[in-house]
Amino acid sequence: MNALPVDAPLTEAALHAAVETLARRDADLARIVEECGPPPLWPREPGFPTLVLLILEQQVSLASARAAFTRLEATIGAVTPPGVLSLSDEQMRAIGFSRQKMAYVRSLASALQEGHLSLKALVTLEDEAVRRALTAYKGIGPWTAEIYLLMALRRPDAWPASDLALASAAQRVKRLPGRPSPAELTTLAEAWRPWRSVAARLLWHFYLSQQLAVGRNAADPAKTSAGS
Repeated sequence: MNALPVDAPLTEAALHAAVETLARRDADLARIVEECGPPPLWPREPGFPTLVLLILEQQVSLASARAAFTRLEATIGAVTPPGVLSLSDEQMRAIGFSRQKMAYVRSLASALQEGHLSLKALVTLEDEAVRRALTAYKGIGPWTAEIYLLMALRRPDAWPASDLALASAAQRVKRLPGRPSPAELTTLAEAWRPWRSVAARLLWHFYLSQQLAVGRNAADPAKTSAGS
């Protein structure tokens, strides 16, 4: 395990190596690999568009969030802070933004346009500093920050403890009597450091495999968020 780059963004090769490490360490995770194969990397492009999409995905299905994001692109072209700030309330409501999400996205866009936040600078920061920088803005809570760390920045040890799919998968994989709370899920994941992002992908992979087995359409784990 020491040969794996724990302080570098995950690549496909590093993901597969870390999966092997976790499978040797945890028999339940090894069973996921045996039954479902290795998980996808599920990368997202760092930047403002990804954060806008994550805000749209909070507490709704991926399909409805993606539809709203597609309408946003159709309205302003490239999703940029000036483009978002040019929209009226009526336009944003027609696109699919609730009043709350409208405020969240505008706040983020203003912070970026005025130079209060630099998403490019986040790449150079430690995980905890990224969390602090993002959650300073209303509408970006722990779940959104962790998913951004995990999928956009591809950090190896992010852990979205409030994610419902993650909790449901952990309950089944670990044969728990009930769905673990975020605090319980955080405690459970301690054994998977410094590869909690990889463990999350394994659990999502299991969850989505189970969903597909019963004929549901589940293409991305982030559709099952519990918070902001």
